[in-house]
Amino acid sequence: MVLAGGFARAGNEYVVVVSKATMAQPEWAGVVAALEARHPGAERVVWDGQVAEVLPELSKRHPRLLAVVCRPEEADVAFVRSIHRLTRKIDADPYTDCRWGIVTGFDAANALEMARESKPLVIRHTLSGTEIAVDRCESAIWFSELKPGLRVRKGADGKVVEETGEVDSSGEIATALEDGRTGLFITSGHATQRDWQIGFAYRNGQWRSSQGKLMAIDLKGAKRDIHSPHPKVYLAVGNCLMGQIDGPDAMALACMNRAGVRQMVGYTLPTWYGYQGWGMLDYFVGQPGRFTLSEAFFANQHALVHRLETMIPEVAREDSDSPMGRIAKPIVVGAAAKAAGLTAQDANGLLFDRDVVVFYGDPAWKARMAPGRLQWEERWQQDAAGGSLEVLPLAGEGSYAPVNTNGSQRGGRPIIRFFETQIDPATVKVTEGAEFKPVITDDFMLVPLPAGKAPAGPIKVVFTAKLAK
Repeated sequence: MVLAGGFARAGNEYVVVVSKATMAQPEWAGVVAALEARHPGAERVVWDGQVAEVLPELSKRHPRLLAVVCRPEEADVAFVRSIHRLTRKIDADPYTDCRWGIVTGFDAANALEMARESKPLVIRHTLSGTEIAVDRCESAIWFSELKPGLRVRKGADGKVVEETGEVDSSGEIATALEDGRTGLFITSGHATQRDWQIGFAYRNGQWRSSQGKLMAIDLKGAKRDIHSPHPKVYLAVGNCLMGQIDGPDAMALACMNRAGVRQMVGYTLPTWYGYQGWGMLDYFVGQPGRFTLSEAFFANQHALVHRLETMIPEVAREDSDSPMGRIAKPIVVGAAAKAAGLTAQDANGLLFDRDVVVFYGDPAWKARMAPGRLQWEERWQQDAAGGSLEVLPLAGEGSYAPVNTNGSQRGGRPIIRFFETQIDPATVKVTEGAEFKPVITDDFMLVPLPAGKAPAGPIKVVFTAKLAK
């Protein structure tokens, strides 16, 4: 499937969007200036009434990267939804048309730290409050949210060890976060805008936030400040509300301010379906080194939109503003959805997840897992005449099976390949591999995974296309 529709890019690949009110404050204007200094040629688009008013300017420029600078009081749930919907309208296809990130912080000084971060991060040690695929990490430790006291460690020597420790892990996780090796932090379990309740299936300690500070509180009520300034990224894949900024006490702001978080992904509302949250692990941890965090977020977003468009087209273009994602119109799923075992509940879940998971940070900053074990190899070539993708299974019949199933809506994510150079999708012709049903847009190609056992042979898609002008 080739998706065309009036593609043209007249401006720079990097655009900063900011409100007139934010630019009027010198300390926040400094955040914009820092991003523009780091990205020479960056263009600025200013809005006054509603952020959606910048659509005509974005459509003219069609940026690949979009930094949305805002004060924390601007970054509410409605604003996050607006950014999602705005960036799907830049051209005619239904997919997000640029990789965006909201650059904010507890205060302007904190946001400036995020804007100035330039050294790429290679994640060699991962800390998680839920089960992860440690075999994909160079080294890692995860603390069970289901089984009291369980910890699983993988050392740099490759050995994986199960341990039994204290039931209350609140302080131990804080110490692990402060370890200078930790580049990725993952959480799940019960949470609100200003606390993380560490044990999901048992009583554990908790973390709380207040006025930009982060603290661990054990089961006896003892408090411990958390301060971990070295740069890292944070995936709140299974937490309710962790991404919502509802005031200066928000957990998201405390993580940016006191935990060195330079990029973060989290739900701005209570999570119940999980596709956009847990799927981050399929792309980022399950395919170590293949994607930056920004790319993994938008790969998962493209996968979600593709699932709606191909399986539940009846409601794929609907918007939902309800707290739990239900749309007003009755949903009657069609034959494609029924064949895949999808119901109206799945339709509501996908529509909900699509617009309420936020990406904080400069989308151009590169944070990726250290290279590790992969299920398949991708051979990609692109030139002025088009592109070629060859996918070779590396793990036999299970090459396309999920590497970990903890959480919700895991596995089945399509192959995503981001292009080095934008193309004009109106000029695309698939010359080989049309049977794999590829989707080709201006800056990425999506290829659905084969269902069931992996075929022994490769997947190969070749297309011709002109580069975007």
